[in-house]
Amino acid sequence: MTAKITVALVGLGFGAEFVPIYRDHPDVAALAICDADPEVLAAVGDEFGITERYTSLDEVLAQAHIDAVHLVTRLPDHGRESIAVLTAGKHCASTVPMALSVEEMREIVRLQGAVGKNYMMMETAVYTREFLHCRELFDEGRFGTITFAKGSHYQDMEGWPTYWRGLPPHFYMTHAIAPVLRLLGTRATSVRCLGSGRLPADRAAQYGNPFPAETAIFELEGSDAAVEVSRTLFQATRSYSEAFAVYGESYGFEWPQLEDEPPVHFLRSTGAGEDARGDGIEARRIEAPDRGDLLPAEIAGYTGSSVHADGSHASFVQGGGHGGSHPHLVHEFVRSIVEERLPAIDAVTAANWTAPGVIAHESALQGGVPLPIPAFDGGAR
Repeated sequence: MTAKITVALVGLGFGAEFVPIYRDHPDVAALAICDADPEVLAAVGDEFGITERYTSLDEVLAQAHIDAVHLVTRLPDHGRESIAVLTAGKHCASTVPMALSVEEMREIVRLQGAVGKNYMMMETAVYTREFLHCRELFDEGRFGTITFAKGSHYQDMEGWPTYWRGLPPHFYMTHAIAPVLRLLGTRATSVRCLGSGRLPADRAAQYGNPFPAETAIFELEGSDAAVEVSRTLFQATRSYSEAFAVYGESYGFEWPQLEDEPPVHFLRSTGAGEDARGDGIEARRIEAPDRGDLLPAEIAGYTGSSVHADGSHASFVQGGGHGGSHPHLVHEFVRSIVEERLPAIDAVTAANWTAPGVIAHESALQGGVPLPIPAFDGGAR
């Protein structure tokens, strides 16, 4: 077993949410923080009593005593920065998505195996209260054979940093597809995708993307079920929704349409026969229990609504607090290092959850033609 580790957290906008979780984790010996803005760096460091501070990732990677780096940085930089962290011989966690190109994903997978360090994509959607509850029911066999599943993520990105402008919607798909792929224990093998709507020329220019919305249908490895995923970023008047739904022969689950509502469970009455014509299906709203019991006592309380200041960062507010997922993510990343094993969302899994969105966008640009999704292997130690 490895001794306690030293972690550096890079990016203190939304990333500041994770500072006290790492600080208080029983397997973390010390936390360093990094941000390019000296005022932000000082404010967060002073608030949480963190004295080791850096203003660049290069400075962090030059420190031999730092074991692991958690990147909460600009979306277009995730792939490049993750490659840099692993190349420097440090464990790497990164906020979603893993990267914006299949080539970068393959390199991260290769490095995880080659350098013997962990990579973990910090996907909040598979550690929310709602998902953890749904997974328990799924593992109990309540659903029966799965017939269909879907995911969606509707978000208004007006006023966000400029790198979001014109982003292909499915480049940021992981919140919508990861829960389904995790539950079914599989990967997407092919996709047909259509773009919807039209971005004005000034918004389309940055990424060469004409679509404010995209909808995809995926085929899955080893499953007869299809998966539908829809994503919007601009020009769709809809409040925030990050959702998934799974329908089996015996049980169904739907994330609520509005934030702060309980999810909907669909139960088939045991007395309903083939002639019941749907009358034997009951809909119930069921609150998902908090799962702080899965965590060390020192960080269990951080499944609450906010950690950093007043929780006002747009990502946290729009995401409804991310369902209490943050301490679960930190705990899995830290314990995977201490236990010398790959994390639950290692490089291969992260690539299998991220590549479908990149290939889906390519399908949309080609008018919806079916395209294969590459498989990823390697990374094991």
